[in-house]
Amino acid sequence: MAAIWRSRHSRKFLQSYSSLSSSLSLFFPFSNPSPIPKPDPNHTGSPIKSFKHTYFDYQFPRENLSWFPREIFKFGQCGAICRFDAGISTSSSGVAKKDDEDRRRDDGGGERPKIQGLSWIDLYLPKQARPYARLARLDKPIGTWLLAWPCMCIHILSCPCSSPHRSITLAATPGQFPDFKLLALFGTGALLLRGAGCTINDLLDQDIDPKVERTKLRPIASGVLTPFQGFSFLGFQLLLGLGILLQLNNYSRILGASSLLLVFSYPLMKRLTFWPQAYLGLTFNWGALLGWSAVRGSLDPAIVFPLYISGVCWTLVYDTIYAHQDKEDDLKVGVKSTALRFGNSTKEWLSGFGIACIGSLGLSGFNADLGWPYYVALMAASGHLTWQIWTVDLSCRADCNRKFVSNKWFGAIVFGGILLGKLSS
Repeated sequence: MAAIWRSRHSRKFLQSYSSLSSSLSLFFPFSNPSPIPKPDPNHTGSPIKSFKHTYFDYQFPRENLSWFPREIFKFGQCGAICRFDAGISTSSSGVAKKDDEDRRRDDGGGERPKIQGLSWIDLYLPKQARPYARLARLDKPIGTWLLAWPCMCIHILSCPCSSPHRSITLAATPGQFPDFKLLALFGTGALLLRGAGCTINDLLDQDIDPKVERTKLRPIASGVLTPFQGFSFLGFQLLLGLGILLQLNNYSRILGASSLLLVFSYPLMKRLTFWPQAYLGLTFNWGALLGWSAVRGSLDPAIVFPLYISGVCWTLVYDTIYAHQDKEDDLKVGVKSTALRFGNSTKEWLSGFGIACIGSLGLSGFNADLGWPYYVALMAASGHLTWQIWTVDLSCRADCNRKFVSNKWFGAIVFGGILLGKLSS
């Protein structure tokens, strides 16, 4: 009776499946579909297993899978057989093991390239604009935050200018809120400059990025954009940045334009020295100088330089953690980093930079006469820095990335402390 029941339902499924197959062909570019194999009359296993492994087989080129998440598919021999899991997991461990062996054999013993997950860029931007948005890292705002925080903090710290209502955070008059127009201006500038820096980095590293697991899917490295398109987009970004710069005073215009030397040369540092993270610190924290000059029209070394040094030390902490994600690939392609320089002593080095960062922040706040809330926030920021340094698993890429991204909260704590310290003074 069981055999009759299975045979009858198999015929019904084949009839319904032919219509399903024709419907699927409208949406998936399968080529040369193979005839559906007949069920094995001598099969004695579970009817569900037979159903899965017999009727969900399609024959189509493997390159068409680049649109779909890998976990939807299982690969068979020669990379041509694929089947949908359809959200059902009924295969035995032996079948799963065979699938894994087949996939490894088809891939030459290695892993297939990772497929990027969907982001807001894929959901809301036109198809033609998506590669440029990824080139500017618009889907990864952490870099913009790390670039914007030093600039915004120094604005709160800077001394009051001629107009008591024109101020930004450190630059604010005691007891008053900062100028939100200037904050918005510098936030937009950070977004544009960070995007331009990423474009420059990808153009100069187009020979290295394809060899690194984390960067090989970037638009220029993967061939989605040509170098000429990258240079054209860079010109557009710099033009928008110039519009921001022209709204500042002459001193700030010269200071801002001089930062381009650091921005253009930074991608070359990993080829020359084991300290590219220190050079990035000089570049990323240039906004600390620019933020002060935008309010004062000059620089106050007693306040600005300690804050700038603290920013450089902070960058050495978070970017060294970030560099540990790529240390194996860096060794293969021959580039350098502080992650390779410090090796097993990384946490001791980072602890030293963390102490220097907090000490410089304290000195800058003392010279700016900030109130007691600033030092409370500084204690909280110190705890956050200690947590990420001593809990990060430097051998785990995912944990390194989590600790790196958490630095946006370190910047927010310091910013809030400066603002409250200025309001209470």
